[in-house]
Formats: sequence, structure tokens, C-alpha cells
Amino acid sequence: MSHVIRAVTVEDWQRVKDLRLEALRDPVAAIAFLETYDNAVAKPDEFWRERAAGSRGDVIVQQFVAERTDGAWDGSVTVLIERAGRKDVFGGQIDVDQAHLVGVFVRPEQRGTGLAQALFDAAICFAHRLDVPKVSRVRLYVHQDNQRAEAFYRKIGFTRSGRSVPVPGDESSVEHELVLG
Repeated sequence: MSHVIRAVTVEDWQRVKDLRLEALRDPVAAIAFLETYDNAVAKPDEFWRERAAGSRGDVIVQQFVAERTDGAWDGSVTVLIERAGRKDVFGGQIDVDQAHLVGVFVRPEQRGTGLAQALFDAAICFAHRLDVPKVSRVRLYVHQDNQRAEAFYRKIGFTRSGRSVPVPGDESSVEHELVLG
């Protein structure tokens, strides 16, 4: 099946919501996302419109989707541009302008087909095309028990940075930071 990788627009908000809710029903959602289905489904439509709109003010955000020729979406990844001197999602200090990849999801039947690689290529290309801020590195976090995801990230060039953070709500587990080498 052929796909086009493209950036979402505000008009895609309902499909953004639907794909996110599907991702949160995935069997590995508990270790892949910091959000629950119940929390996400309760959010108002305005939240989803803003999410699909992407960049807001000085925050640069862009979501990419893998769209089939029949219009169905099979995967997604979002790029957050984090600026030096600010706090990250875990409360840590950001030292350099960087891209943070989040919300990675590929439908189970599309895993292992190269679709995730195509989504990552688009996200990383977007991050490196920015002039202000100029991105110094690309990173993501992976749960200690998500070996399949970590194996994929390593295959495409990510390595552990040595930084790990407790999982919010589950201090017995950690998320490992991986950076593109």
C-alpha cells in the first residue's frame, strides 16, 4: 500500500483525534504514551483543533501522518521544538535548541513495513530545515519496557544519552532519553 507522509493541518483535527484515540487503545499504549485513553477522550474539540493547528506563539510543533491513497491514516509522529533555557516535559532544563519526537504510532499491521522510518525521516528533515532556532540535536524518550520501540530507534541511529527520568505516575519505571547519533 502506498503512503504519502504529510504535515497535518487544522482541518484535520477530527482525524488527529481519532488516530490518537486509536493509538491510546493499542496494547502497548501504557508504556508508549504518557496519556490515557480516558483522559484524551474527555478533551474538548477545541483542544484537538489547537493540536492539529501545530505551532502556537513561540512554540513550534508539527505533526506528520502517513496517509494511504484511500485517505486512511496509518501512523503519526509529532515534532516539538524545544528551546534552550526552558523546561522539558519532565521538568528538566533544556541546554540546547533541539527537536523532541513524541506521539509515535504506527498501526500494528503496518509495523515493520518501513512506514515508521518514513515518518521519522519527514520529522527529522523538518527539524533540521528550521533556521530559528537551529536544532542542535534530535531526541526522544522510550519506556524501559518498550524494547520493540527502542530496537527500532537504535536501528535508525538513536543511542541512549545516559539520561533517564521517572515515568510520571509510576516512579518505579523510567523513560530513557535517546538522541540521534
